Amino acid sequence: MALTLKKSRGRAAVLLVGTFLAGAVGANFLDGRTVTPAYAQNLSDQVPAAASQNAPGFADIVDRVSPAVVSIQVKSRARKQLSSMEGMRGSPFEQFFDDFAERFGQNDEPRQRTPNRRNFSMGQGSGFLISDDGYIVTNGHVVDGAEEVTVVMGDGETLDAEVIGVDDKTDLALVKVEHGKKFPFVTFASRETRVGDWVMAVGNPFGLGGSVTAGIVSARGREIGAGPYDDFLQIDAPINRGNSGGPTFNLNGNVVGVNTAIYSPSGGSVGIGFAIPASIAQDVIEDLKDDGNVTRGWLGVQIQPITPEIAESLGRDNIVGALVTDPQSDSPADKAGVKAGDAIISVDGEDVDGPRDLARTISTRAPGEEVTLQVWRDGKAMDVKVELGKLTDTAAASSTRGNEEEPAKQDSTETLGMTLAPAGEVGIEGDGLAVVEVDPDGAAARSGIRVGDVILQASGMDVASAGDLKTGVDTATGEGRKNVLLKLQSGENTRFVALPVEEDRG
Repeated sequence: MALTLKKSRGRAAVLLVGTFLAGAVGANFLDGRTVTPAYAQNLSDQVPAAASQNAPGFADIVDRVSPAVVSIQVKSRARKQLSSMEGMRGSPFEQFFDDFAERFGQNDEPRQRTPNRRNFSMGQGSGFLISDDGYIVTNGHVVDGAEEVTVVMGDGETLDAEVIGVDDKTDLALVKVEHGKKFPFVTFASRETRVGDWVMAVGNPFGLGGSVTAGIVSARGREIGAGPYDDFLQIDAPINRGNSGGPTFNLNGNVVGVNTAIYSPSGGSVGIGFAIPASIAQDVIEDLKDDGNVTRGWLGVQIQPITPEIAESLGRDNIVGALVTDPQSDSPADKAGVKAGDAIISVDGEDVDGPRDLARTISTRAPGEEVTLQVWRDGKAMDVKVELGKLTDTAAASSTRGNEEEPAKQDSTETLGMTLAPAGEVGIEGDGLAVVEVDPDGAAARSGIRVGDVILQASGMDVASAGDLKTGVDTATGEGRKNVLLKLQSGENTRFVALPVEEDRG
């Protein structure tokens, strides 16, 4: 009884204090009426009923599009387990999971990135229907290598699915489900989204089922090293594991992107997600729908960015475009007359921002299509017409240059912060001047030239001797250039370097 009384008194005390504060602060008494100060009013009560019913939100969009968003469950041959705890590496939980696995016989040896004893691993992601006959878009990494694919519809119905095709270069995939009914579906946006636009991501994070997050497009054109055609939307709507392959919608309910990756030091969302733009996804999916493959145009050039120094050496006042380091032998570019040292500045009148932009532009064209390249050569622009070939996995440049040996120092020449010798005299096959020493404080070192590089050209002229190099330097200075453009062989690759000429001490 004493305990009960103590509790009752305690409650009474709390209630009394609350009542006292409410009377002293929350209201004034005047002529028998209670008057509530403005600062103590419930602001929610001030919103008109009509306004609250029409308050901005995403509920109407969610109701409309969520039936087309699905969960994709994958059974595949065990390589690296899709449900692994890799996100725990370096965390306090790592030892716990290792001890648990060893204790219960799931890990007889130290953890390695090798298949464990299970024959299959399970994974899951998201996707969305794009037609009433059951075509579903998702990420390539969700279904690549799958033995079985199961799709869970928005209403909970489970259907077997077939993988129609996977495009590794963009990480997109198309799967198909069959049923005796028509499916709800969504469409890709016809207009590009802009930075600052509201977007909404729908998917199945961590396998929780349909979840919705919202944010804005925070950047465009992101390159994250995922593939050769990176052009991601960056969005700040939270995206987590399991969201892969799900859609990002605009406020019209159209798909503006396919959720693909997140930036995450911890394995969870930190608010930076990446989505494949609708313009890229739509073209790839149409190709996959045709025959399960994606066909891309092929130009056949090795290219590099144009730096301010290279632009100056070419006589240009901007750095847009892509510099051709080497047209592949017998490639469409080679047949059309594209040369090393050409700067490709536009394709069919559309400006080329850089190497990746050129690669993406050419990849959207069909093999056999003729394109007009505007190139910068010998201080002026000119047009080159090229009939594109078909890109294959083996379409790559070959090199015939031999191996590098320890450079000798005989018959050497010192110039521009380098010690040079004819390539053949230091055991390197072919013409050119080999770099046998580099002054660490000189112009060559600052420009990235290394021992073992071979100078092939200077100012567009072949170099086989120190005299040829001097002629190239004199040509650049005679044209008022501050830099001479050198073509270098570095191992199996060629590249261009703009080297300042004012430090020539040769």
